[in-house]
Amino acid sequence: MQALPKCARSLYAPFTHPKHTNRIRFSPVSQPQPWTRSFHASASYRALPLAFDLYDNSGEATGAPILILHGLFGSKRNNRSISKALARDLSRPIYALDLRNHGDSPHEKEHNYVALAQDTEAFLKEHNLKDATLIGHSMGAKTVMTMALRDPSCCANIIAVDNAPVDAALLSDFPRYVEGMRRVESANPQSQKEANKILEPFAPDLAVRQYLLTNFARPGPGEPYKWRIPIHTLANSLGNLGDFPFRNPEEARFNKPALFVRGTKSHYVADETIPIIGRFFPRFQMVDVDSGHWVISENPEAFRQAVVEFLQDSE
Repeated sequence: MQALPKCARSLYAPFTHPKHTNRIRFSPVSQPQPWTRSFHASASYRALPLAFDLYDNSGEATGAPILILHGLFGSKRNNRSISKALARDLSRPIYALDLRNHGDSPHEKEHNYVALAQDTEAFLKEHNLKDATLIGHSMGAKTVMTMALRDPSCCANIIAVDNAPVDAALLSDFPRYVEGMRRVESANPQSQKEANKILEPFAPDLAVRQYLLTNFARPGPGEPYKWRIPIHTLANSLGNLGDFPFRNPEEARFNKPALFVRGTKSHYVADETIPIIGRFFPRFQMVDVDSGHWVISENPEAFRQAVVEFLQDSE
């Protein structure tokens, strides 16, 4: 554990943060301001029922629940291995969710962080889940941050993976992925092999293509391949997904423990975002993991260790 020098602890002034520091812990530097919601953050949408998988280590995981939320174009299946590992290590049940417009969950034209947060808040209430830990990657990370700032009582702590509470346009990779997926949709390929060939110019990395193509499947035996996700809706929502619904840390603050995990080869959580993270989440810690943006799949063991250590320290 590395401590910052006293002069660098004010989160209201810029400071540099060494990219490869293993873990830095921050403490509150001032009394929290009264919490209010901005209009955008308190907008109301129809909550959708979310599909999920439960991992409870064969019934032996009986602690407080953990929810894990995937990123854009992902699904609950992406988090199968890490969910099993955390249920075993922490003896806590893990709920891996499909967010709206993904996986087996319903589709809806509204796709922004407030709508995603409201779906997940409704899931917590429906399943009577108390003192939960919320884990989210990328799109899921901004969703759990939104939940924590909308209603700090909804959870015990959060873990945000490779995203920050700032407005920042998605990397140009994602519009290219969408264009490639649209080309696949227009071509109506009869196999994943054909779809992969069409997608290759838009997603040269094989691992990324394989990730995207987990959404390309037959609805039933003998039926043609289709995207399981609404490409048009998600394409129209890319701007929303670069947004963050809270603008003013003086109006919303989460004073419970928060862990931010970022990939050392990723650009989603730049050093310049550290002060604003600290103002929204004054008790945050940060861990750097040797990976790109897809932290959990690229370095699952380092991620698992960071989560276990954080949650054991928080008990």
